Amino acid sequence: MTVKNVAEPGQTLIFDADDTLWENNVIFERVIDEFLDWMAHPEFGRANVRSILDEIEAANATVHGYGSKVFLRSLGECVERVRQRVATAEELARIAQWARAFDGHTVELIPGVAETLTELGNRHELMLLTKGDSEEQQRKVDASGLAEHFRSVHIVSEKDVRTYEGLVRDRALVPEATWMIGNSPKSDILPARAAGLNAVFVPNANTWVLEHGALDPADGRVLRLETFGELLRHF
Repeated sequence: MTVKNVAEPGQTLIFDADDTLWENNVIFERVIDEFLDWMAHPEFGRANVRSILDEIEAANATVHGYGSKVFLRSLGECVERVRQRVATAEELARIAQWARAFDGHTVELIPGVAETLTELGNRHELMLLTKGDSEEQQRKVDASGLAEHFRSVHIVSEKDVRTYEGLVRDRALVPEATWMIGNSPKSDILPARAAGLNAVFVPNANTWVLEHGALDPADGRVLRLETFGELLRHF
């Protein structure tokens, strides 16, 4: 199957949330910038400390999942790894202050998202699929004001092939008429394609490094766009 310029009405469009509908990782990056400044070390430059942090985050994501709580845990472990000692109470208190950046009371919608969802909802069934801490993700969904656009909202601990296969089964979706739309090759595009769905890749410059991945340029069932609003030209 080759992606057409205009999809027929009545498709099922499944949307990622973080960094697809609203900005998310840029908040983490701002905190990381402050953290790297704070962690100034005579033997470790910023790049080395960031590399250590990325390694710790990857390990913690596998064991503990995603979200700000796991991220703050990773910062504490990074302090101990770099300074080669247990973090002091003062250091842990400094890390705890960064929790305020993730209160979830407001979210910054990506330009054109609300209007695009409104129009797409007139022609297609829309669903939301997001991963992370369920309470934290629900706060963001509520704060976004977008929940009314979706037939259903699904918050999962991981977005892998089994997640997509389970969603297809539980919702009786037709894979050939279903599209996963997101910014993450690792979580949105590659596993959705492996489950037989179509996919739309909408890149975000602030995508988390651990969500990167190589897409097959020859895969005709992956539509690549530059902006969220371009969905209206195809759906």
